[in-house]
Amino acid sequence: MIHVKTDKAPAAIGPYSQGMRTGNLIFFSGQLGIDPATGKMAGDDVKSQANQVLKNVKGLLESQGLTMNSVVKSTMFLADMNDFKEVNVIYEAAFGAHRPARSTIQVARLPLDARVEIECIAEV
Repeated sequence: MIHVKTDKAPAAIGPYSQGMRTGNLIFFSGQLGIDPATGKMAGDDVKSQANQVLKNVKGLLESQGLTMNSVVKSTMFLADMNDFKEVNVIYEAAFGAHRPARSTIQVARLPLDARVEIECIAEV
């Protein structure tokens, strides 16, 4: 197994890695809307956070020579399912015509009181 470590996405905020590569799969940890340049949340609203989350996902993928088309599965965690439509538009724009498998779950709370978190699995 190989640990993923890049400055193209925020550093882990706990005892975990940004991702783990095993065989031809990379399991990326959930991304919050933290701007890696500032270490701060991109904004308080779900739109700002979702845009930053997907930039972070893209940064992780690029650090491994991959693109959004490499994602085979994602899981989206929302603090409020009422944000689903708005985040879905941003998600669709980020992935274009590519449609990885996905689950969406409403959670009671996310780290740093984030509004959205997305994790993904990519194929190398």
